[in-house]
Amino acid sequence: MSLTDWIVLGGTLLAIVLYGVFKSGGNKNIDQYLGSRSLPWYHVGLSVMATQASAITFLSAPGQAYSDGMRFVQFYFGLPLAMIVLCVTFVPIFHKLKVYTAYEFLEQRFDLKTRALTSLLFLIQRGLSTGITIYAPSIILSGILHINTTYTTLFIGGLVLFYTVYGGAKAVSYTQLLQMTIIFSGMFLAGVFVVLLMPKDIGFIKSIKIAGNLGRMNVIDWKFDPDNRYNIWSGIIGGFFLQLSYFGTDQSQVGRYLTGSTVGQSRLGLIMNGLLKIPMQFLILLVGVLVFSFYQFNRPPVFFNNYEVEQVKKSTYAPQFNYLERQYTEAFKQKQLKADELSKALDSNKPEQIAQAQGALKLANVQSGIIRQDAIAVIKKNNDKANVDDTNYVFLTFVTQYLPKGLIGLLIAIIFLASMGSTASGLNSLASTSVVDFYKRIINSTATDKNYVYASRLATVFWGLVCIAMALYASKIGNLLEAVNQLGSYIYGTILGVFIVAFYMKYIKGTPVFIAAVITELIICIMGYYNVVAYLWLNAIGCIGVIIIASVLNLFIKPKEVQTIKA
Repeated sequence: MSLTDWIVLGGTLLAIVLYGVFKSGGNKNIDQYLGSRSLPWYHVGLSVMATQASAITFLSAPGQAYSDGMRFVQFYFGLPLAMIVLCVTFVPIFHKLKVYTAYEFLEQRFDLKTRALTSLLFLIQRGLSTGITIYAPSIILSGILHINTTYTTLFIGGLVLFYTVYGGAKAVSYTQLLQMTIIFSGMFLAGVFVVLLMPKDIGFIKSIKIAGNLGRMNVIDWKFDPDNRYNIWSGIIGGFFLQLSYFGTDQSQVGRYLTGSTVGQSRLGLIMNGLLKIPMQFLILLVGVLVFSFYQFNRPPVFFNNYEVEQVKKSTYAPQFNYLERQYTEAFKQKQLKADELSKALDSNKPEQIAQAQGALKLANVQSGIIRQDAIAVIKKNNDKANVDDTNYVFLTFVTQYLPKGLIGLLIAIIFLASMGSTASGLNSLASTSVVDFYKRIINSTATDKNYVYASRLATVFWGLVCIAMALYASKIGNLLEAVNQLGSYIYGTILGVFIVAFYMKYIKGTPVFIAAVITELIICIMGYYNVVAYLWLNAIGCIGVIIIASVLNLFIKPKEVQTIKA
């Protein structure tokens, strides 16, 4: 990067951290630290969106679209319906009870062990997921500085940990408002520049048509297939259960909308998120599709992860890899010619000519892909532990190689900001759950507010270190965007099932739902391990499983036995 980019990057990051610390001030009690209820609806809405929109979204989503097209947007189709259910049921209950965490309600409804189980499941899931969000921006620093991601992961984790420990929930919320403003502006500019950098006769519409001819504009798939990860049915049904559980039972989200000053402000914030999330995700994926079209006319790297390429070029496999790069360059020249032919065919509006050019360009892409796979095999030979999934590096490579000075620094700052916002939210929710559901409830229930704030800071440090440790292993899990959602699908359905029983099935007691949750979680883990169905369906199966098993067990477990266990 240029000096200008470094100045923009450093200045933006410093301004965000100082702004959050200044606005939050010194938190003197646990209510301020974990999330005082004082924010307006638009603040709540942007904070909720920013918690979701991690660096993974802006780093991996374009890469996902580049390799797999637009179909991932169907993942969010269940979101608006989930927001409605949340506004009607979850939000007023949580506000009325004045809880810090979603799981406090479960003890009031069931018992302590059910609260502890769901809290523990959340801590496991959110701890692992937050680790992945720390890893995402470390990829950027690694690519820029050409150093191992271990060092960049430690740096990013330490930076986020500092301002989360100091500021708590208010620092997170205040910085996220500013972050989302910068993020929207930067991603819009990135999309504009992708189109401007195309050949003169290739505008926005033609770029989309070219991508569509190569199978990247696959926005909606109506075919019902339980093994297909992304179709309209898995998105609406499985996505609904996932989003309902994520926003209704995940403390990283519940903690964000509980900062709303009233029930109405929290509801408006969630409705805002429901209306804007799908268009936002669509546009981010569309940037990835435009980058795909761009690389039909401009040679892409044979492998997008610069660090791994540099390592193989320093090894004894360098001659073999360099030969494959030369082959890849020759194959690209042919692909570029075929892309020009498709462009001309689209101008002619002749279906036969378009079909012929489309087939030729697809074949050229396949031939380039074969050489690319050979190059990846060489990287693997050189280091069997090398990260050979480079979808997370696609957008980063485009940004650093083609965008003008200053904008590169801004876009990289955006990805850093997104990571800081979502990671800080994750750490804050982990700390609040640890302190409120375990330390305050089980270990020390009579401590002072000062003691609880201190415990919250220590819990934040502890979970920060755990998440950094997880981030060091995140390179093994492939596309980060899919990994986070897949990980959540192993747990969210079970937790949601417990809450559904709590809200709507008043006759079911604590012990049946506790046993049902344990059994269901075991079933989900087995199904996920053996890939029985696409991961989105695990959310629906987990929720329904808890409801059915708890209903059956409730017939055989008498209330007296429940009271004995409670005591």
